[in-house]
Amino acid sequence: MGVISELIRTEADGTISFGDYSLASKTKKDHFVHGGDSYKVKTFREITKLECNEMFVYESVPGTAVSGLRTTQDEVTFQVEGPEDAEITLGLADSTEYEVYIDNENVGTMKTNLGGKLTLSVVLEADHLVTVRIVKK
Repeated sequence: MGVISELIRTEADGTISFGDYSLASKTKKDHFVHGGDSYKVKTFREITKLECNEMFVYESVPGTAVSGLRTTQDEVTFQVEGPEDAEITLGLADSTEYEVYIDNENVGTMKTNLGGKLTLSVVLEADHLVTVRIVKK
Protein backbone atom coordinates (compact mmCIF):
# COMPACT_ATOMS: atom_id res chain seq x y z
CA MET A 1 0.00 0.00 0.00
CA GLY A 2 2.64 2.54 0.98
CA VAL A 3 2.23 6.01 2.39
CA ILE A 4 -0.95 8.05 2.02
CA SER A 5 0.18 11.02 -0.09
CA GLU A 6 -3.03 12.95 0.72
CA LEU A 7 -2.31 12.35 4.45
CA ILE A 8 -5.90 11.11 4.92
CA ARG A 9 -8.56 9.80 2.54
CA THR A 10 -11.86 7.95 2.40
CA GLU A 11 -11.74 4.51 0.76
CA ALA A 12 -14.42 3.03 -1.52
CA ASP A 13 -15.51 0.66 1.29
CA GLY A 14 -16.23 3.57 3.66
CA THR A 15 -13.08 3.19 5.79
CA ILE A 16 -10.34 5.79 6.11
CA SER A 17 -6.62 5.57 5.42
CA PHE A 18 -4.00 7.98 6.77
CA GLY A 19 -0.32 8.53 7.53
CA ASP A 20 2.95 9.12 5.73
CA TYR A 21 6.01 7.78 7.55
CA SER A 22 8.32 8.96 4.74
CA LEU A 23 8.00 12.69 5.57
CA ALA A 24 11.04 14.34 7.17
CA SER A 25 9.02 17.03 8.96
CA LYS A 26 5.66 17.04 10.74
CA THR A 27 2.77 17.64 8.35
CA LYS A 28 -0.89 17.90 9.27
CA LYS A 29 -4.31 18.07 7.71
CA ASP A 30 -7.27 19.49 9.66
CA HIS A 31 -11.01 19.39 9.10
CA PHE A 32 -11.17 16.22 6.99
CA VAL A 33 -14.87 15.30 7.05
CA HIS A 34 -15.86 11.63 6.99
CA GLY A 35 -19.22 10.22 8.06
CA GLY A 36 -20.22 13.54 9.61
CA ASP A 37 -17.10 13.63 11.81
CA SER A 38 -14.12 15.98 11.55
CA TYR A 39 -10.69 14.30 11.50
CA LYS A 40 -7.22 15.73 12.01
CA VAL A 41 -4.03 13.88 11.15
CA LYS A 42 -0.42 14.74 12.01
CA THR A 43 2.25 12.54 10.50
CA PHE A 44 5.93 12.15 9.67
CA ARG A 45 8.70 9.63 10.23
CA GLU A 46 8.67 10.00 14.04
CA ILE A 47 4.93 9.90 14.79
CA THR A 48 1.48 9.49 13.24
CA LYS A 49 -1.53 10.77 15.17
CA LEU A 50 -5.25 10.82 14.35
CA GLU A 51 -8.04 12.69 16.15
CA CYS A 52 -11.78 12.61 15.49
CA ASN A 53 -13.88 15.57 16.68
CA GLU A 54 -10.86 16.63 18.77
CA MET A 55 -10.78 13.25 20.57
CA PHE A 56 -7.74 10.95 20.47
CA VAL A 57 -8.10 7.95 18.12
CA TYR A 58 -4.64 6.65 17.10
CA GLU A 59 -0.95 7.30 17.64
CA SER A 60 2.12 5.40 16.50
CA VAL A 61 5.78 5.90 17.32
CA PRO A 62 7.52 5.95 14.92
CA GLY A 63 5.19 7.09 12.14
CA THR A 64 3.12 4.59 10.17
CA ALA A 65 0.63 4.38 7.31
CA VAL A 66 -2.81 3.01 8.22
CA SER A 67 -5.31 1.67 5.71
CA GLY A 68 -8.91 0.59 6.09
CA LEU A 69 -9.52 1.99 9.59
CA ARG A 70 -13.00 0.95 10.66
CA THR A 71 -14.34 1.67 14.14
CA THR A 72 -17.56 0.51 15.75
CA GLN A 73 -18.69 0.52 19.36
CA ASP A 74 -17.27 -3.01 19.84
CA GLU A 75 -14.40 -3.31 17.35
CA VAL A 76 -11.52 -1.48 15.67
CA THR A 77 -9.82 -2.93 12.60
CA PHE A 78 -7.09 -1.59 10.35
CA GLN A 79 -3.96 -2.51 8.44
CA VAL A 80 -0.70 -0.80 9.30
CA GLU A 81 2.75 -0.60 7.79
CA GLY A 82 5.96 1.21 8.56
CA PRO A 83 9.71 0.96 8.10
CA GLU A 84 10.29 -0.46 11.61
CA ASP A 85 8.47 -1.87 14.63
CA ALA A 86 5.96 0.56 16.15
CA GLU A 87 4.19 1.20 19.41
CA ILE A 88 0.54 1.95 18.69
CA THR A 89 -1.85 3.59 21.13
CA LEU A 90 -5.60 3.61 20.50
CA GLY A 91 -8.32 5.66 22.16
CA LEU A 92 -11.08 3.25 23.26
CA ALA A 93 -13.58 2.92 26.14
CA ASP A 94 -12.29 3.58 29.68
CA SER A 95 -11.34 0.58 31.86
CA THR A 96 -12.55 -2.00 29.35
CA GLU A 97 -11.11 -5.39 28.31
CA TYR A 98 -10.36 -6.11 24.66
CA GLU A 99 -9.14 -9.14 22.73
CA VAL A 100 -6.21 -8.16 20.50
CA TYR A 101 -5.51 -9.88 17.18
CA ILE A 102 -2.45 -9.23 15.03
CA ASP A 103 -2.51 -10.87 11.59
CA ASN A 104 -5.46 -13.01 12.78
CA GLU A 105 -3.48 -14.36 15.75
CA ASN A 106 -4.97 -13.73 19.19
CA VAL A 107 -2.19 -12.10 21.20
CA GLY A 108 -4.25 -11.86 24.37
CA THR A 109 -6.58 -9.71 26.40
CA MET A 110 -5.66 -6.14 27.25
CA LYS A 111 -7.45 -3.62 29.46
CA THR A 112 -7.58 0.10 28.77
CA ASN A 113 -6.58 2.57 31.44
CA LEU A 114 -8.89 5.15 33.02
CA GLY A 115 -8.35 7.40 29.98
CA GLY A 116 -9.37 4.61 27.60
CA LYS A 117 -5.95 4.15 26.03
CA LEU A 118 -4.68 0.77 24.89
CA THR A 119 -1.05 0.40 23.79
CA LEU A 120 0.39 -2.47 21.76
CA SER A 121 3.58 -3.18 19.84
CA VAL A 122 3.55 -4.32 16.23
CA VAL A 123 6.44 -5.84 14.26
CA LEU A 124 6.57 -3.91 10.98
CA GLU A 125 8.60 -3.68 7.82
CA ALA A 126 8.12 -1.43 4.79
CA ASP A 127 5.76 -2.69 2.07
CA HIS A 128 4.18 -5.32 4.34
CA LEU A 129 0.71 -4.73 5.78
CA VAL A 130 -0.07 -6.05 9.26
CA THR A 131 -3.74 -6.49 10.17
CA VAL A 132 -4.80 -5.34 13.65
CA ARG A 133 -8.19 -6.14 15.16
CA ILE A 134 -9.32 -5.05 18.64
CA VAL A 135 -12.58 -6.57 19.93
CA LYS A 136 -14.42 -5.48 23.08
CA LYS A 137 -15.06 -8.35 25.50
